Amino acid sequence: MDNRVPPRAAGPGPRRRDRHGRGMRGPIAPPQVPLAASRADVFADLVQDSVERLERRWPQLADIDFLVLEVPRLDVRGEQVWSDEAVPLGGVVPAQDGRRARVVVYRRPVEIRTKGRDERAALVHEVVVEQVAELLGLTPETVDPRYGED
Repeated sequence: MDNRVPPRAAGPGPRRRDRHGRGMRGPIAPPQVPLAASRADVFADLVQDSVERLERRWPQLADIDFLVLEVPRLDVRGEQVWSDEAVPLGGVVPAQDGRRARVVVYRRPVEIRTKGRDERAALVHEVVVEQVAELLGLTPETVDPRYGED
């Protein structure tokens, strides 16, 4: 019996499964599947969909930056932005000093006020329409004729 099999070397490689042979074998879903998208990514997609919907009617929106922030800041340059009454869902930063105008949508306040994806998409669109209307000096109904319809 000279043909002995040498024992397997236990190297410092990563352990893929637990000692009983159970555990995760790999990722739950591939990256291209919506399950792998984070809530922030899904929210940003809702904002982008709303902007694309409005850009068909208002081509000048291509000159505006649309941003998604987690929560509104409490204090900007010593001025209080919002009061204790209500947390804003969005905001506008007008163009100045060579910077483009910006529309900001706050993700967490919008998510807290909605229950499902459809309701969230509707609220995101309302916030985007309201902020664009403020920036352009128009009424929300002028920016989107379907504004306020359920």
